[in-house]
Amino acid sequence: MAKMNMLHAINSALDITMNEHPQACIFGEDVGYFGGVFRATSGLQEKYGKHRVFNTPLTEQGILGFANGLAAFGAPALAEIQFADYIFPAFDQIVNEAAKFRYRSGNEFNVGNLTIRTPYGGGIAGGLYHSQSPEAYFAHTPGLKVVVPRNPYQAKGLLRASIKDDNPVIFFEPKRLYRASIGEVPEEDYSIELGTAEVVQEGADITLLAWGAQMEIIEDAAKQASEQGISCEVIDLRSILPWDVETIAKSVIKTGRLIVSHEAPITNGFGAEIAATIQQECFLHLESPILRVCGLDTPYPLALEKEYVPDALKVLAAIKQSMDF
Repeated sequence: MAKMNMLHAINSALDITMNEHPQACIFGEDVGYFGGVFRATSGLQEKYGKHRVFNTPLTEQGILGFANGLAAFGAPALAEIQFADYIFPAFDQIVNEAAKFRYRSGNEFNVGNLTIRTPYGGGIAGGLYHSQSPEAYFAHTPGLKVVVPRNPYQAKGLLRASIKDDNPVIFFEPKRLYRASIGEVPEEDYSIELGTAEVVQEGADITLLAWGAQMEIIEDAAKQASEQGISCEVIDLRSILPWDVETIAKSVIKTGRLIVSHEAPITNGFGAEIAATIQQECFLHLESPILRVCGLDTPYPLALEKEYVPDALKVLAAIKQSMDF
């Protein structure tokens, strides 16, 4: 296996797709010769031509409108929204068109060949317009799938599965990890099943759950907790929609405790859905209230980014609170 960072892994998945499907197209703002603002599509226009890898105007609604049309004709449409913060102008095209296309046609037509890639979250000092985590908005929309990888291996396998899935998928990429996360990744094709969480570390006392960039945070907190005699089970949710209730419930039945951590604001973040469902499924097994360690209910700050983002110390404090209940 080759050593890749997350950008290389994503580029590899796109390269395989473009080679596999002669009709597949990559499009978005600056994705052509420039290779995207983070260089995720570097070299692909030179390899596959300007008619298949091309820049679009600065109109997110137009990008997704075009993507819906292309996918409806059966071509793999690989759309990039340059920052997840700018996915909102395309909200109507995603939730009212892409998500409902199959349903409203009685399964006669679909845009299942649509994959929307977009970098999300903080860690680059991008301030309030380049740091948001909007996954919960789309988790409320039947007809979509929402996926978030935590490292290069996961990114390539989950992206390939997203592209091959017969439903439109929003693929949120943790931009903080683009170059910071490096690992062994097969150069050949492989997929990781969507909708399945992964138990990254088994434990007995408490379950820690996150996705994307927050995974390294809860893993760090679990390590610090173990030094104090607390055994943490660490789970990567991976798919926000659909999400793996069974794996999380099984873990919480064993440990009796759950902490959910995500970078998005706490109010109506996806952690609220997880907490509500798990208390319903595991109520008689819970030893303490389910806790959430999340971003603050404020616009994403520039100067106070470190105070805003949940870190290992905040998660560790929640672990102690839960254990001492």
